[in-house]
Amino acid sequence: MCELLGMSANVPTDICFSFTGLVQRGGHTGPHKDGWGITFYEGKGCRSFKDPAPSAESEIAKMVLNYPIKSCAVVSHIRQANRGGVSLENTHPFTRELWGENWTYAHNGQLKDYELLDTGFYHPIGQTDSELAFCWILEQLRQHYPQKPPQMQEVFGFIASLADQLRQLGVFNMLLSNGEYVMAYCSNNLHWITRRAPFGQARLQDADVTVDFQTQTTPDDVVTVVATQPLTSNESWQRMASGEYTVFYLGELVMNRVQAS
Repeated sequence: MCELLGMSANVPTDICFSFTGLVQRGGHTGPHKDGWGITFYEGKGCRSFKDPAPSAESEIAKMVLNYPIKSCAVVSHIRQANRGGVSLENTHPFTRELWGENWTYAHNGQLKDYELLDTGFYHPIGQTDSELAFCWILEQLRQHYPQKPPQMQEVFGFIASLADQLRQLGVFNMLLSNGEYVMAYCSNNLHWITRRAPFGQARLQDADVTVDFQTQTTPDDVVTVVATQPLTSNESWQRMASGEYTVFYLGELVMNRVQAS
């Protein structure tokens, strides 16, 4: 299986601390050595870095860690390949345009019979079940909402219903963002934590790194991190249930369904 990492914050924030822990799992403390990627949103634009090499050994990953990009919405992924070869085109996250916005997606799990999904206008570039499922989600959104609806909560409720269908095909843990909202959908393994004042220290599980967030934040900062497995050893993470989804906006939880009916 792969591992996911996402962030939603109310001020531009770097994700170097969490990313430091994640990259160790890509071939060092974990088996996810078949590539990695990360996408940062900046306004309506986004920049992505990907590499089919193990993240723990990747020079590009080192560059990202040494170049702390600040963002309010981030989606990242480390891969253990099961569908499609180890290549750049099969490396998450994937990004496509919808309603004039960049939508970014990453998936953890494995689906069966995914070839039957009609992706319509959207075409996968690689060979993964993950990318094809993303194209299917976007096509369903495009057909259901020819124009962007004024209420995004309705949109994410509809996306959750699509994720429920994909969960019937196998394991479907997902992160999805349009740069404003970050959505997490759990099939079997996702956790999240919201950090706000009073901030304290956090210690990574996968690297000998401790940070005192009080020295790096203001009292008004709100930062939520979503990960497949908790990245720190001294904090309390919320474990999501199967069928649960959460939507975060500027670091705050704005939608939550505990379990699918």
